[in-house]
Amino acid sequence: MSRRQLLRHAGWFGSAVVLTVAGGEVVSHIAHDKDSAAAAATAADANALRFVQVSDSHIGFTGPANTDVTASFSEAIEQVNTLGFRPDFVMHTGDLTHLSTAAQFDQVRQMLSEVRTGRVFTVPGEHDSVGDSGRAYRQAFGAGTTGDGWYSFDTHGVHFIALVNTLSLEKLGHLGTDQIDFVRKDVAGLSSDTPIVVFSHIPLFAMYPAWGWSTDDALQVLALLRRFASVTCLNGHVHQLFSKTEGNVTFHSATTTAYPLPAPGKAPAPTPQVLPAGQLKGALGIRSVTYTSAATPLAITDTRLA
Repeated sequence: MSRRQLLRHAGWFGSAVVLTVAGGEVVSHIAHDKDSAAAAATAADANALRFVQVSDSHIGFTGPANTDVTASFSEAIEQVNTLGFRPDFVMHTGDLTHLSTAAQFDQVRQMLSEVRTGRVFTVPGEHDSVGDSGRAYRQAFGAGTTGDGWYSFDTHGVHFIALVNTLSLEKLGHLGTDQIDFVRKDVAGLSSDTPIVVFSHIPLFAMYPAWGWSTDDALQVLALLRRFASVTCLNGHVHQLFSKTEGNVTFHSATTTAYPLPAPGKAPAPTPQVLPAGQLKGALGIRSVTYTSAATPLAITDTRLA
């Protein structure tokens, strides 16, 4: 990847990544002042869709990388509640808990009930299915879902698909034939100009397969979405911001509210990183997304807890 391409596809803390739909192509780029102003104008539209993504709270984690993940998640919730607008919904993209105990799921449920929003959605991470193939997760958060917890919904003219790619792990994420068939039937009746947003925990693109940061059968789902002009995939799992565009699909990895992981290949393994004193909040954060059918930009803004 060239430096120009890297600047086009990568977004880091404090930057706003803007998706522009032009001629059927979705392009992501780091926002400049002009783009931020456009995003702010869109956010001010009372008819705009505004939602928030939080990820990887790992409630129950103990370790020097973050000695109080509960306090960090509480701060993230407070940040959502002080954004200056009430999100239409909040999506947690997995690893709500660290060890998927009933007590940890109950704690997350209570904490998420404090978010001032219309609805809260979740998808499971691999830490939410430790030892029981996700049964405890589905008991806590699986109401209204299909199969092993996947589902879809529509709002503001956008079609959202929430996938589960953490239950049949070998090394990479895996969707399975039942879920792929669900997506096939789910999008069959949609117009090709319907904006599509896909949530998953593990990336649907090959971010770093050596660490399991990819999904082995994701191409089958992406092929079903190829006819749509705008497809945005939002994931967690990697605990860091990253964006890239492949054809009509733009991928955005979110950061975490718990602890950072190393950049791909920059450590022997993707283990929790201990940062110098005072720097942890700078690695944690939330993401807000704004979309309006009256304008082309779909704006994604990542904000640090610090």
